[in-house]
Amino acid sequence: MFSKVLIANRGEIAVRILRACRELGMQTVAVYSEADRQALHVRYADEAYYLGPSPSRESYLRGDKIIALALKSGANAIHPGYGFLAERADFAQACLDAGLAFIGPKPSSIAAMGDKAVARATVTRAGVPVVPGTEGEGALRDDELLALAPKIGFPLLIKATAGGGGKGMREVLAIEEMPGLLHAARREAEASFGDGNVYLEKLVEAARHIEFQILADVQGNVIHLGERECSLQRRHQKLLEESPSPFVGENEELRQRMGAVAVRAAQAVGYLNAGTIEFLADKEGNFYFLEMNTRLQVEHPVTEMVTGVDIVKEQIRIARGRQLHYAQEDIHLNGWAIECRINAEDPYNNFLPSTGRITHILPPTGPGVRVDAGVYPGFEISPYYDSLISKLIVWGETRAEAVLRMRRSLEEYRLVGVHTNIPFHQRLMDSHRFMGGQFDTRFVEERFSLESAEEGREAHPEIAAIMATLVAHETTQRAAQIVRRNERDTSNWKWLSRWERLQR
Repeated sequence: MFSKVLIANRGEIAVRILRACRELGMQTVAVYSEADRQALHVRYADEAYYLGPSPSRESYLRGDKIIALALKSGANAIHPGYGFLAERADFAQACLDAGLAFIGPKPSSIAAMGDKAVARATVTRAGVPVVPGTEGEGALRDDELLALAPKIGFPLLIKATAGGGGKGMREVLAIEEMPGLLHAARREAEASFGDGNVYLEKLVEAARHIEFQILADVQGNVIHLGERECSLQRRHQKLLEESPSPFVGENEELRQRMGAVAVRAAQAVGYLNAGTIEFLADKEGNFYFLEMNTRLQVEHPVTEMVTGVDIVKEQIRIARGRQLHYAQEDIHLNGWAIECRINAEDPYNNFLPSTGRITHILPPTGPGVRVDAGVYPGFEISPYYDSLISKLIVWGETRAEAVLRMRRSLEEYRLVGVHTNIPFHQRLMDSHRFMGGQFDTRFVEERFSLESAEEGREAHPEIAAIMATLVAHETTQRAAQIVRRNERDTSNWKWLSRWERLQR
């Protein structure tokens, strides 16, 4: 049991975990880098400690400092969130060695499933179908990977064995370009996760990216919370997620079959706590194990919206030795949820990251709308971390209602100071292929474009600015009704009633 938790992360996920801890009546400890001195998670926590300079390698990746601060603050548990140290088996083990509870999987499970190459070999032995690739365990040298590539066949992917989020990933179309791409992938993986090991995987063309949320407790109960559709990506980075998946739709038999495989994959390593099994599905409906993320996912809110399960609270309860609140038969998908990742980047300039100070922010509200954010007016978007500002999540009884609600929410979202990808999401909501659920992992990069919007934006920018100013002024004038005080000391209604009485 524990009552005080240190959150070894930043941004919106740190705020999300802090709120869950507060609702459970637990004290919280935040850590922060130089760039995050004024961050929202620092303000929300009961205590906050300086971790180090702004670069993540000198702050949020310093597991030794984080553990030392946890002990200093009297915290008896650490929640890693996602990214940074969340999938580092050595960090999880170091927490346990220091007498701290790690709110996540066992170190052995992280080692087995966090290393993508080892995970493939592990689930293959359990009878789970996998995408063809390098099946051997452990690190492979460049010359070994170059020798194996023709046997797998092109196109293929170079992928980092640690971490995720598209970091350390490169697509290879021919053997000639592979040495340079191997070097680039290793360098990026080392910078992002402190591990430069990579493996190869066959590229499944026209694939759908489907993932299943897993929960497992110390009593051996393992359940899944249904699927999420994560096919809308750019450079292997997810942009929009929804649950259920339009690909699975009302095919309950396929959903149960994929869910059973996901549970079996988790059981293969004696999994504990929350995790995600990711699949690739082809046009024929065949699906293959892709990888397991041994942590909380960025897109977990869409699952929470359709199942009613608070995944972060369940993580904490499991870490405290409690049994799951739910059995598999208790899990039902109610309605439809969509999440748009609102990033600080310019969609009209090749999604170039945008930095600066947020001068104004007005998030959307209303029925079925949720915004997970870690920013506020005056907050500085720095170049040291990812560009995620907030997550906009909506729920509807049907997918059509969820799409309409997302359109309305995106229109209401006001953020001034940095560029955002809100225009991209607005255009995506209007795409007929998206509305029809007819997309795959290459849709955004190959069959979707902002060009027409960009042309209109660049053709007459002065006219557009003037018109926007006029519209904003007219809206303000309509909203601000100024009522002048009557010259008399009372209302005209009272004067009229007095006059009527005098005439009687």
